[in-house]
Amino acid sequence: MSSIIEFSGPVLTGPDRERRGLWSVGGILTSHRPAAAADRVLDGWVIPGLVDAHCHIGLGPGGDVPDAVAEAQALTDRDAGTLLVRDAGAVHDTRWLQRREDLPRIIRSGRHIARTRRYLRGFAVEVEPEDLVEAVRKQARAGDGWVKLVGDWIDRDAGDLAPSFPARALRDAVQAAHDEGARVTAHCFAEDTLDDMLDAGIDCIEHATGLLPRHLPRFVEQSVPVVPTLINIATFPQIAAQAEAKFPRYAAHMRLLWERRGERIQEAYEAGVRIYAGTDAGSVIKHGRIVDEVLALHSAGLPAAAALDAASWAARAWLGAEAISEGASADLLVCAEDPRKDLGTLRRPSQIVLRGKHIQGKQHGH
Repeated sequence: MSSIIEFSGPVLTGPDRERRGLWSVGGILTSHRPAAAADRVLDGWVIPGLVDAHCHIGLGPGGDVPDAVAEAQALTDRDAGTLLVRDAGAVHDTRWLQRREDLPRIIRSGRHIARTRRYLRGFAVEVEPEDLVEAVRKQARAGDGWVKLVGDWIDRDAGDLAPSFPARALRDAVQAAHDEGARVTAHCFAEDTLDDMLDAGIDCIEHATGLLPRHLPRFVEQSVPVVPTLINIATFPQIAAQAEAKFPRYAAHMRLLWERRGERIQEAYEAGVRIYAGTDAGSVIKHGRIVDEVLALHSAGLPAAAALDAASWAARAWLGAEAISEGASADLLVCAEDPRKDLGTLRRPSQIVLRGKHIQGKQHGH
């Protein structure tokens, strides 16, 4: 007999849409009351499981991690309410985690692709421009519809951030990914890197600390979203301090990017740029911090409901994932208060349901 869960509280099907009446029958959502009584009744505000759109399950400070560490990362994210992850580059092959029904869903992008000796050691496939297209094709085939480029990094000869690849190589690489049916996202800190990425037809930008007013119309026109990873950008002053002695120009640049982080996000939001929540967990940032990122987006100027949308309904639609609809998988959070009004309630979800299985929280038996 299929397990039945009744959700007795308000069901939020969007940032401004609310209804009543939802059940999970055998892990599948329905708005039609089943004939059999529910095994559990969960009361509270119901929202889709949160989305971390920039996460690295299977990545540690040195690159690859053991299976046990990757599993622990996934469990930490799940227990914080993240039930869907867009992987943004990992050395570890996480396909075995995708088969685990007690772990978050993962949309993989394969390994980072970076310029030779221009990224963190042990993280990326490192190539020169002439080999970029082939590397992109390989990672597109290895992932789940995404490829991750490292668009810029410190150039030690120049002493500052600089683009990783020439504009023409980027255009060819993005086209190659599209030919393979994959979308491309790119790590971008600096201002000028964004112009080449937009010219190349990029599908998403990570961090985007170099956003300037002149970029915003193009982001909107080309429908290119941004995943700011604000809790990671918060580490820029520390990075600058460590680099100050050898690379003072780079250090000053990183501080400037950090100082304008909130202003840039508010300008982007007001211009109509789509913004999604991502933590960048996996190397420096600890897992399980998606709510910190949602709160950071709110602090940067997004209304509370928009900040939640960036990690919920809108993020799922962008990634082609189900939310709350007839026949969807029951991947849900239940909150004690309306999370659109009190984002803090996301820190302590009263219930977590994944694939129709009650992961944690109090329940009422029938």
